[in-house]
Amino acid sequence: MTTLFVGLGRMGSPMAQRYAARYPTMLFDVDTAVSSALAGELGAEVVPSLTQLPDGIDAVILMLPDSRVVESVLLTDGLLAALPPGALVIDMSSSEPASTRDVAQRARAAGIGYVDAPVSGGVAKALTGELSIMVGGAEADVARARQHLEPLGSTVHAVGPSGAGHAAKALNNLVSATNVAAAAEVLTVATSFGIDPAVMVEVLNSSTGRSQASEVKYPRHVLTGTYDSGFAMDLMIKDLGMARALADELGATAPVTAAAFETALAAREQLGGAGLDHTELARYYETVNNAPLGRPGDGTGRSTADSTSTADGVDDDRVDDDSEVTR
Repeated sequence: MTTLFVGLGRMGSPMAQRYAARYPTMLFDVDTAVSSALAGELGAEVVPSLTQLPDGIDAVILMLPDSRVVESVLLTDGLLAALPPGALVIDMSSSEPASTRDVAQRARAAGIGYVDAPVSGGVAKALTGELSIMVGGAEADVARARQHLEPLGSTVHAVGPSGAGHAAKALNNLVSATNVAAAAEVLTVATSFGIDPAVMVEVLNSSTGRSQASEVKYPRHVLTGTYDSGFAMDLMIKDLGMARALADELGATAPVTAAAFETALAAREQLGGAGLDHTELARYYETVNNAPLGRPGDGTGRSTADSTSTADGVDDDRVDDDSEVTR
């Protein structure tokens, strides 16, 4: 068994390292310097072309930014056509469920297994192999994929047919984003009333209002004024858009989803567009409600105050979406 690992960004590289420690692995990245350097560390081989694969590759793991790139790699660049019948593709990227279903159908028509297996846990969990993995696909393909996923995650959830993994991830990230927004509303109202925001966070965390946002994001990234979780607002908006599109496709009533999406768009526009951290959604509420929550920063939401994040900017307990750290 030899696996081709495609996509060696901030998430892909540590995942490939853990995977290669268990199974024979070949590497590919559009940045040949990155793939060559990692191959040297691992004693692995670099595949120079996705259309001319060495013999023996029977599985592919993709860790790419989005559906557009996945479709380009598999369909336009010809990787799917280059794989032998019976091979298995494991898409661990942050992709759109509808695109995933279409690509999976094309793979099945070519006699190739296909599962979507996006992850949650960030770089910290990728380094330790403790990612949470949500898998969608045919039962037989999911069963085949499990041995490939074991080195990468501590939990593997089989969630349904093709596209279900990517749907589950988008829906999880929807809840995460709405928790950030809800906490921002609550804390700015509390601040305006005269309640110290740090005290209000303590109230939430000792009561039924607690969430990962109140327990991690607000103490570390908002109340410190740093806004440095490492998960981009643009990518949060992408995930919210996928969740909203899924609800629309299914004819579901989802006003909270729509409100979260529109609020995130308004925040991005008001705060200056690209380059924002997703926790700056709270900074948007601080601005519109005139209720500062954190320590004063440098005018961009980045504080010079001490942060609880580690030296490389990755929190040990981060459990955010992971598309933020792929290229």
